[in-house]
Amino acid sequence: MSLSSALLLLAAAPPMVVVDEKNVRREEPTPHGAIGMSTAYRISDAVPAPRAMEFRRRILHEGAAIGEHPIDHDEVYYVLSGEGEVLSDGVRRKLTTGMAAYLYKGAKVGIWQRGRKPLSLIISYPNNQK
Repeated sequence: MSLSSALLLLAAAPPMVVVDEKNVRREEPTPHGAIGMSTAYRISDAVPAPRAMEFRRRILHEGAAIGEHPIDHDEVYYVLSGEGEVLSDGVRRKLTTGMAAYLYKGAKVGIWQRGRKPLSLIISYPNNQK
């Protein structure tokens, strides 16, 4: 086996990575404006490169929001529980448990917690790692 082949094998991704969300949990202000507090589970941060996507769970506490921001990739917000309001290029829609918003590259997006219960959601998008 050549040295370059051996290096390629070492750089290859493992067969899988299993991440327990309790090991990546942290309390922090929400991204894109620090509009309230959230519980962040940065699941894909525990996955070694190379990886092609981000996969995160975030719980927006009462009154919290991920503020409006432009995205340079497609992105999905999937609601696990609670109620929210998603924004994309000036259009607002209510989201509840089991609903997903597919957001397109180039849009200005954000999501707000609504109601009395925290908004728990999955956020997934491709990353820029090569």
